Amino acid sequence: MSDVFFLRIFRKLFLTLVIEKDWFSELHFMAWEKVKIVLDDGSEAYAQAPYIISASRATDIPAFYMDWFVQRLAKGYSAWTNPFTGWKTYVSYQNLELVVFWSKNPKPLLDYAEALSGYDYYVQYTLNNYEPEGLEPNLPPLEERIDTFKTMVGKLGLGKVIWRFDPLLLTDKLTPDVLLDRIRYIGDRLTGYTEKLVFSFVDISEYHRVTSNLKRENHNVREFTVDEMLEFAEKLSEMNRDWGFQLATCCEKIALEHFDIQHNKCIDDDLIVRLFPDNAKIRKLLGIEILPPDMFCDTQQIIKTRRLKDKGQRQFCGCIVSKDIGEYNTCLHGCRYCYANDSLEKVEANWQHHLANVGAETITG
Repeated sequence: MSDVFFLRIFRKLFLTLVIEKDWFSELHFMAWEKVKIVLDDGSEAYAQAPYIISASRATDIPAFYMDWFVQRLAKGYSAWTNPFTGWKTYVSYQNLELVVFWSKNPKPLLDYAEALSGYDYYVQYTLNNYEPEGLEPNLPPLEERIDTFKTMVGKLGLGKVIWRFDPLLLTDKLTPDVLLDRIRYIGDRLTGYTEKLVFSFVDISEYHRVTSNLKRENHNVREFTVDEMLEFAEKLSEMNRDWGFQLATCCEKIALEHFDIQHNKCIDDDLIVRLFPDNAKIRKLLGIEILPPDMFCDTQQIIKTRRLKDKGQRQFCGCIVSKDIGEYNTCLHGCRYCYANDSLEKVEANWQHHLANVGAETITG
């Protein structure tokens, strides 16, 4: 090997060590800085001040709660109730740089471009087709959701709207091949509008509430076997030759790299840097150094100096650290396999509380 090669390796290692010397304190600062805020009632409290917010894995904020979200942005904070302890904590927006939205119907988000103009954001758009099974009863028709996807890409730009078919599930009549046909139909329509397809295999047995809700509604939904997962992945990979999407799984243990299917990071430092290259603050927070070409390297180099995996997520989640601001039992889509809702009755009660006080600290009013 040439001396130049070893010099390049040495240079990269040296820069990484120099940049990483205060890694732990900077990561703590980025994710969980505490600041003092003034609450709506005039009292003071301490709040987390994250730079990245997830909105939200627990509910569909773009579809139902954008009024609330933009009002809380203007107020500078919101409150969040821990679903396991019931403790109420506060989230300050004073350091906010980036929002990752999750939605099955993000069309309302388009009306808030001005309110969001000071922030970078992208959308995880779950676009499934379970219409014949009635598993997503309160969603707009499939064709309307496909049109919304295209419209959003036209407004936000390619790469900022990511297609998710999530989760993948089976019934007696909904076989893997039928499901693949439905994915093909959507994929053909989205060619040129998305760079990626993210999917996961449904987990029913892990969530008691999912099992109960499906049984109560008489939906004969089942999980994939491992053999079915492998066969499905192989066929999906073959189908992707026509699209050229990046294929990725969300929170899946099974390794599918031999089908050119990667493990996904939905809140993704690599994607963030690519989508928002002019946000120097985000680059610094993520520990990204972009080095110009020089005598040691002919091309631009991107050096990652931090391991930002969100340890609060599931074992096989690849997301980097962020703060989710959503609450369970608040999504009105009524998806029968949803792990975030105990019952439609609880959702409706919370919705009525919300409507009574849209600008409250919490989504539930």
